[in-house]
Amino acid sequence: MATSASATLSKAVKQQYMELSQGDKVQAMYIWIDGTGEGLRCKTRTLDFEPKSIEDLPEWNFDGSSTYQCEGSNSDMYLIPAAMFRDPFRKDPNKLVLCEVLKYNRKPAETNLRLTCSKVMAMVEDQHPWFGMEQEYTILGTDGHPFGWPSNGFPGPQGPYYCGVGADKAYGRDIVEAHYRACLYAGVDICGTNAEVMPAQWEFQVGPCEGINMGDHLWVARFILHRVCEDFGVVASFDPKPITGNWNGAGCHTNFSTKEMREEGGLKAIEDSIEKLGKRHSYHIRSYDPKGGLDNARRLTGHHETSNINEFSAGVANRGASIRIPRNVGQEKKGYFEDRRPSANCDPYSVTEALIRTCLLNEEGDEPTDY
Repeated sequence: MATSASATLSKAVKQQYMELSQGDKVQAMYIWIDGTGEGLRCKTRTLDFEPKSIEDLPEWNFDGSSTYQCEGSNSDMYLIPAAMFRDPFRKDPNKLVLCEVLKYNRKPAETNLRLTCSKVMAMVEDQHPWFGMEQEYTILGTDGHPFGWPSNGFPGPQGPYYCGVGADKAYGRDIVEAHYRACLYAGVDICGTNAEVMPAQWEFQVGPCEGINMGDHLWVARFILHRVCEDFGVVASFDPKPITGNWNGAGCHTNFSTKEMREEGGLKAIEDSIEKLGKRHSYHIRSYDPKGGLDNARRLTGHHETSNINEFSAGVANRGASIRIPRNVGQEKKGYFEDRRPSANCDPYSVTEALIRTCLLNEEGDEPTDY
């Protein structure tokens, strides 16, 4: 398995410089989603003060022709700070700044899905929508080969790896532990992690987050994972089916509830939402991966703990359904439900917005309403 050349550089030598005083200056790393809708980009600027809120941060710009976001003849794009976190790589007082992207005319870039998501969330804030997203990913070498897999063959069949312990079952735990601690330091609402069914596949969970915070926290958690993997010389893949054949794909199961669902008798509201989702299956499939459902078609086959992409289904404790009601929710008759359809490379802004539009704004049909 190939690792990056950068990973062989001496981290001890680097640490000598990282321990130098930075005076009263602050490094702010601006992060944004590029034109693919999946990739993340970043660059850093120096501030003369430590920002205390998002309002303290200046707008910035970048060359969109180099990020698949515009042509070279009119390439300036605007970075609008949207959420701020502590920087776990440079440490306090330095910051990570998640940004929205605007085009030259101040309209949102095509992959800036945060703007409409934020508007939709504001419409239902009195219902206090909570989300929790389960981000699966696969650790790969720089050659695309799964971490720890034999160079000419496959590991043993699936079975011993899920939540596994031991060198022959857990592949790459150092990355998982480093990522978990870095997220906690940054202020990301990460709430757990576990080894997944396929070897070298892992999952972390973010939430519960209310409204727009879900997308913000998951994107920053993804950025931190990419940076941690960079230090280790490997790659984190969110491909929904990285290995063909009898191996599990990677999803981003999304748990959703409202204040009404969480209160006594909330199961009725949960069942009502599931009925609405069943009538709008194709719209959600289009919203649940960046290629309008083409990526998920490789994963949602009805096998390997997935539903069939062409059919909507729901059930209690059923991991082969589109929507799962956890068993304890069915017993307590309140809580939340899990939408198992989103792919690992989904945009959380798109997923959470779609759930709000269908379940709370009562939209119907294959197209979103323009408010």
